Amino acid sequence: MSMNVYVKILNGDSFIFLLLYVDDILIATKSMSEVNKLKNLLSREFDMKDFSTAKKIIGMEIRRDRDTSRL
Repeated sequence: MSMNVYVKILNGDSFIFLLLYVDDILIATKSMSEVNKLKNLLSREFDMKDFSTAKKIIGMEIRRDRDTSRL
């Protein structure tokens, strides 16, 4: 199985990434409002459950440094 990555350019200097693996989705961007817009759009087309902040995807641990805005 493969992971699909979709990228959209926002306002010329920012990006939103959607990673899709089987039935798991990870959304990443600097703007929480953009995350919410995308989740809202997707939920109109698909049954979704929001498990909030991701800690793992495909066996990889996700660590965040919110003070410096780094993953």
